[in-house]
Amino acid sequence: MGIKMLKKVLVRVAKAVLGQVMSQLMAQFNVIQNAALAPMRAIIGQVTGGVWRGNGADAFVAEVSNLMIPGVGRVGDEIKTVHDDLGVARDVMDNADNQIRGVVSSLERSFAFFR
Repeated sequence: MGIKMLKKVLVRVAKAVLGQVMSQLMAQFNVIQNAALAPMRAIIGQVTGGVWRGNGADAFVAEVSNLMIPGVGRVGDEIKTVHDDLGVARDVMDNADNQIRGVVSSLERSFAFFR
């Protein structure tokens, strides 16, 4: 296997791995949205709907609303940021790969004259 072929295989593998990482990040983001935030919001809705009343209920709603939901939301935001940053990195990698291909092709054409 030549160097060119090895490079192509490595770039393909790197892109595939990056795609899997990005996919897993979005899966984790969805878990946070569906398994954490949605149930917390539903519980708050039930409590504010009258299932639990009094100072304890008010304190519970305040804690969940002011601490838990924003905290879990920040984790989701960070996952989304990492996902987006990896997308930018992938685009940079693709652009660099395309530019290098262009340079190599140009050099090959230039030196083909001497063959």
